[in-house]
Amino acid sequence: MIALLLIFVIGARRAKLVPGRFQNLLELGLNFVRVQIVYEILGEKDGKKYVGIITTIFFGVLFFNMTGVIPFLNIAGTSVIGLPIIFALWVYVLYLSQGVKKFGVGGYLKHSLFPAGVPWFVYPLLTPVEFLQVFILRPATLVIRLLANMLAGHLLLALCFAATSFLLFHASPGLKPFGAVTFVAGFGFYLLEVFVAALQAYVFAILTAVYLQMSITEEH
Repeated sequence: MIALLLIFVIGARRAKLVPGRFQNLLELGLNFVRVQIVYEILGEKDGKKYVGIITTIFFGVLFFNMTGVIPFLNIAGTSVIGLPIIFALWVYVLYLSQGVKKFGVGGYLKHSLFPAGVPWFVYPLLTPVEFLQVFILRPATLVIRLLANMLAGHLLLALCFAATSFLLFHASPGLKPFGAVTFVAGFGFYLLEVFVAALQAYVFAILTAVYLQMSITEEH
């Protein structure tokens, strides 16, 4: 978190009209979240209100994901369940509060649990499903998706490099060449983990925008 704050504080204090490479990189990331995630899902009018919080969520998840591929840290903060729960609760409170703010408690419950245009006799089946989705499944799937992906990547890296260490330093001479195989596999998984870290930050941010859009629009 300190590293994330320092990067953006330094970037903001050194911002120039003609940006350098560092500023260009930061602006590229910020523009990506604003345009490709927030405005794409919520539109520019509604999106301006939520750019700050969704950008914070995106970069927060990204940086905590990336700790899994930093030497001597070796485990993503988001592969420990507490952190995904905190991010998911943040999103949960956000979309519920914004929906209630716009429609009121009763209006939001009607909007979420009794979708317009559905025959009345379908509601006994549909409403419990909508209740589970809005109040339980959305935050639960946010936690499980992020945790499972980052934990799986951590385990793959740990297994590959533990096998490499064993084969190179402790195994019989005939098995030592296989250490090179596990090392190459580990390096491949390392690159894959970098990609997954960025992808999961994108997925988490875009689902935040989608859930907000479903809460504040008239129909979903």
